[in-house]
Amino acid sequence: MTNDIIFRLQILEEKFAHQERLVDALNEVIIEQQAQLGTIEEQFRRLRAQVEGMPDHTPGGEDPPPPHY
Repeated sequence: MTNDIIFRLQILEEKFAHQERLVDALNEVIIEQQAQLGTIEEQFRRLRAQVEGMPDHTPGGEDPPPPHY
């Protein structure tokens, strides 16, 4: 092979190695975000259950409108 081809092949190998590291790093981010999403979904389910368990209205009727109405 000529030196030009060897040089071009080395450049391609370096780019491929960089892209491989980048894909691995992005994969780690996705894994972390999936775990965070699972936590958030569980918190949302708990909050929804609390809200659904609350009474629909306050005792004593509705509040009067503010004075500027």
